[in-house]
This record gives sequence, structure tokens and C-alpha cells, in this order.
Amino acid sequence: MEDKKIPIIVIVGPTASGKTALSISLAKKYNAEIVSADSMQVYKGMDIATAKPCCEEMQGVRHHLIDCVDIDKKYSVAEYLDDARKAIEDIYSRGKNVVVVGGTGLYINSLVDNIQFEPEEQNELRNSLSDELSKFGGAYMLKKLKALDPEYAATLHENDHGRIVRGIEINLVFNHNVKEHKKLSRAQNSPYNALMLGITYNDRQKLYDRIDRRVDKMLSMGLVEEAKNFFGRLDSNKTAVQAIGYKELFPYLNGEIPLVQAVNNLKKATRNYAKRQLTWFRKDERIHWLYADELGLDGVEAKASELCNNFI
Repeated sequence: MEDKKIPIIVIVGPTASGKTALSISLAKKYNAEIVSADSMQVYKGMDIATAKPCCEEMQGVRHHLIDCVDIDKKYSVAEYLDDARKAIEDIYSRGKNVVVVGGTGLYINSLVDNIQFEPEEQNELRNSLSDELSKFGGAYMLKKLKALDPEYAATLHENDHGRIVRGIEINLVFNHNVKEHKKLSRAQNSPYNALMLGITYNDRQKLYDRIDRRVDKMLSMGLVEEAKNFFGRLDSNKTAVQAIGYKELFPYLNGEIPLVQAVNNLKKATRNYAKRQLTWFRKDERIHWLYADELGLDGVEAKASELCNNFI
């Protein structure tokens, strides 16, 4: 029965679309706490590059799964799901509503659909595939995945290391593709009744302009200095090292390219990431899309509140 499930408001969308502001506004309005679904915001100290909300931006709303993992620790999807489920149960047990917000599609879908992951440390194949990735690179591994599961491979970029490794593993261990695996995993009923809201822009250029402005703001906030703090420290963390905002600046810090080129590379990488996020989320027909360039940010909030009023 749906009424026995925990209701959660889920806010998704591409980077720089306005998810954080909307999540805080709805949390304040509906007596909720926020559970982050961002694979990079979990790491301590990775603040500017990941657009982690500061205390002032949080406006007194309690956030979970932000700034909670040391950068020298690998943090798996399985660990995230365990932590997120515990956070949701805790919030709901205290009589509060739950808002889940983030742009990491794998986190969102795995949580909402109750997909089960076995602990990574118990999986020798995954360790072997990770070693192969380190040796031959993402493009090589994506080609390997394409031979096994062309449909899933087509949704990934060669930098999506975790998803590539996980995709190969699923195909080899379970002898079926990722789409079939998700279908079988969803046979286990989800404990959540999710209202899924997505923010985006019909005019893609307006989103890209927001991305460019965000990058410029990050630079003014000290992104280069933050990148220096992590220069040479992320190599052992195969998740954190993928953070957009650092790896594009590292060639500049290494004296290989000028800063202006590094910044242009960063803006391009962020735009490409936004494209991949939209490709992922567009496949989910449950999402109620809110177009910020048509509604305006106030209109997005009003429409989201209307949907929440009928849900909470």
C-alpha cells in the first residue's frame, strides 16, 4: 500500500539549474530535512567545486550526507544507500518530511527504486575491473562495456568510471544487462512513495550561461586555491578524483596550460556533465519537469509547491 510508504520529495536536474535553492525553500515550507544525493558533496573540504551549500544558504535547514566522508576514503553506492536510508528513517521517525536533492542519477534511482548493491569489499571481480580501469583507462573500459551492453554503454561517458565498472560487473556476474538487472532489483518493493520534481531549461543556452556564471563565481570564491589543496592528494580515491572543478585545473597547477584554457575546459566539462545528467533523468517518466526559463524561479517554486500540496 502506498500510504504505508515513507513519502519523499525528490528534486533532480542538471548542475546549476537551481536545485539547492528549491530544496531549501520546500524544506522550510513543509517542515522537512534534506538528504543530499550528490556523489561529490559527501567529501569533506571539497566545497567550492561541488557547489556545496554553506551554512548561510542552508537557512537553518538540516542537511544530511554533505561533508561527511574523508577524501582518502572510497565511498560506494552501497554505502551511500545505507546511509541515505538510515537518514530518511530517522527524519521521518521524528515527524518531519524528507526532501532528497541531487544530480547523481545513480544515487537517485537506486534510492527511489530500492536497488540492492552488494558490499564492494566482498567483490573480487570489481577490484579486478578497477585495476584494469587504472591500467587502461575509461575509454578502453567503456568499449569493453559496449561489447557486453551497448544500450547502457551509450548512456555513459568514458569518465563515468564507477558506472562503467558496475555495468561490466553486472553483465558478467548476473549474465544479463543493466536494464534487466534494474527491473529485477525493483521487484523488491521500495519503502518510499516519491514525488519527483525536475528543474531544467527549454533553452539549453540559458542553462549553459548559468553554468558559465557559476564557474566564474567559483573562481572568485577561491576555486584555484581549493584545487591546490587537493593537487596530488586525490589520486588514490577513484571517486573523488573525478570531481569536475579539480581535474580541469590540475594541468594549470602542473604548469602545462594557462589558467584561461583550464577555465574554458572546466566550463566545457561542466556543460557536458549537464548534458549527461539530462540524458539520464529524461528517461524517468515519473519526473514532473519544471522549466525555469518559462516559469521563472518564483514560478518553479509555486508549481513545485502546488505539486507538494497534493502529495504531503
